[in-house]
Order: sequence, then C-alpha cells, then structure tokens
Amino acid sequence: MNPADILKRVDHTQLKPFATWDDIVTLCREARRYKTASVCVPPTYVTRIREEFGDDPVICTVVGFPLGYSSTAAKLEETRRAIRDGAREVDMVINISDAKNGRFGEIHDEIKALKDELGGRILKVIIETCYLDEAEKIRLCGIVTETGADFIKTSTGFGPAGATLEDVALFKAHIGPKVGIKAAGGIKTVADLEKFIEAGCGRLGTSGAVALLKGGQAMGY
Repeated sequence: MNPADILKRVDHTQLKPFATWDDIVTLCREARRYKTASVCVPPTYVTRIREEFGDDPVICTVVGFPLGYSSTAAKLEETRRAIRDGAREVDMVINISDAKNGRFGEIHDEIKALKDELGGRILKVIIETCYLDEAEKIRLCGIVTETGADFIKTSTGFGPAGATLEDVALFKAHIGPKVGIKAAGGIKTVADLEKFIEAGCGRLGTSGAVALLKGGQAMGY
C-alpha cells in the first residue's frame, strides 16, 4: 500500500499527559509534511496550534477523555471550547458505565447533543471496546448510526487493550452506511496499518505511523 494512501487516513496523535509544546510542534510539522488527516491533541494545545499553524493541519481534540464518565454538561462545554479554539474534529468517549448499566438512552442523547453542537464538524465516538461484550458493541453501533455521528472508534489507547480486527468486522456489519470506522490503540507496525485499512477503517489513530513509514520505505515527498 502506498504510504500516502495510509497517511491520509491517519489522525497523527500526541495525547500523552506530559506532552510538551515542542512535541506538539513536531507533530504538526510532520502532519503538514506528510499530509495526515489531522493531528489529535489535548484540548490545552488547540488554541496555540491554530495560532501557529492556521488551518493546516486539521485539528482534532478529545472530549471526556480518556474515561468518559464526566457529565454531559461538562462534555458539551468541552466541545464548545474546542470549537471556539479552532478544532474541526472531536473524539468523544462515551459514558462506559452507562453502557454497562444498560442506560443506552442516556448515551444516545449525549452523542446527539455533541453532534448537534458540532454541526458539520466531525464527531468520532470512542466506545472503548475492551470493556464491552458483543451485544453492547452492537447496540452502540446502532446508537452511533442513529445520532448522526461520523465515526465509531474502537479505543482511547489508554485502556488495557486497543483495536482488533474482530471489532472492526463487527462494526462494519452493524453500522449504517454513513458511519466510518476509526481504529486506535496498539497499531504498532506498517502491517497493522495496512490490515486495519483493508478491514474497512477510514481513520487510524496512532502516534507512530509517520516514523514507521519513514523507517520502512521511502516516503516519496
């Protein structure tokens, strides 16, 4: 697979709690050079990135991250702030406890509220598959579809396990045609990148894609 075809699907990610501004600048410069889909960064850096880099790269940030159990009101305020600061994409974490308690109506309403706030901006919904059984995952595929969210995402990368090809296949069988799939967590090789794209992922969340592809083959630009 051509490196450019992989990188245009990558959310070039730096979400470590100790990320420095120098780390973020490097991330953004790489994203510009190698034309990744976005940079995915902590909310605290969105304004500085917009001031330094403008609209290139596309800025994605996170809401309710990484545990998901903040209130809907708090997630809405995070979303409004992200929009004001210049983010064009948001990756939100569902309330996983609600899923385990069967409170799917609350999850539906929360996702819908955030999507309504974002309007035409992209919303990716992280369901953190490692904590869910198959029936819960299938129900959440339906909710993500019903609410008009743009992507269903496997993982935060902060849980005990990340993306699997089995979960991607499950998503593909149960989401609507307008919903994309984002895999994140544990994508560590070029072969992983290719396998997840071939399985149907329109986005990949990883910090290592640029380095992997630079190390494995000529980038060509």
